[in-house]
Amino acid sequence: RAFSAGGDIRQIYRTGRQGDFFFARRFWADEYRLNARIARYPKPYVALTHGLVMGGGVGVSVHGSHRVVCESSRIAMPECAIGLVPDVGGSELLAGAPGHLGEFLGLTGHRMGPGDAIRAGFADHFVPATRWPALVADLLETADADIVDRHAEPPPAAALASDQPAIDDAFSAPDLATLIARLEVSDWGMQLLKGLVRFSPLAMAATLELIRAARREPGLEAALAREYRAVWRAIGDGDLLEGIRAQVIDKDRAPQWRHALDGVRREEVEAMLAPLGADELDITRGPG
Repeated sequence: RAFSAGGDIRQIYRTGRQGDFFFARRFWADEYRLNARIARYPKPYVALTHGLVMGGGVGVSVHGSHRVVCESSRIAMPECAIGLVPDVGGSELLAGAPGHLGEFLGLTGHRMGPGDAIRAGFADHFVPATRWPALVADLLETADADIVDRHAEPPPAAALASDQPAIDDAFSAPDLATLIARLEVSDWGMQLLKGLVRFSPLAMAATLELIRAARREPGLEAALAREYRAVWRAIGDGDLLEGIRAQVIDKDRAPQWRHALDGVRREEVEAMLAPLGADELDITRGPG
């Protein structure tokens, strides 16, 4: 059903509610170092992603050299729904998507099918699931990752391509409040707002800045460092614990966020993403 729907956020919640933020911060640091190591890995890294691929599942797949999707693949970065930001290098990937598609994907958590995933830069090859056994057999036989090309087919149409003008118009907004105002003037935008009103305003505002920072200063390791600042603070000073409670623990789907949808100030976003001093992510350090 799923390649990976993400990490164990229940444990993050349990330890966080006890005032232990070290568990989550160490987990993220180790995870981000793994993401960077995958991206630097000198040998072919073939990720066969089927079903749901979200959050941490994105981190262990999309930084590889050969990223394969099939008909069932649904790739998403839904972190804003729980008061977190797209991480595992997600801001770098989203920044590279066409136009302002990255902002759209990062804020809405939209699940991309195979065509959209390839267009957005989250995958490279479409191989129908019926061919995967033969593909795996060929990889084992030849150890040649480029054999993926022989099994690949043209991907399905990218469903979001037709919405690109509307996406660019709304999601190019300089801040969250302006973005919301732009969505309110169309039926298409109002449909999106039905989802966005349930997400953390602080996380969405920080996500916009993370994606734009990744455009200004590209590079996976720089993106991971910025994301780490945001998640480091999200558990203690942000909305993460409340988001996990509402979505995963109590499942009342009624989070009490710290801000109104249009109430996040610029200085609050800057504070979320400010350097951590001695607690900055050391991408070169080993686990633990």
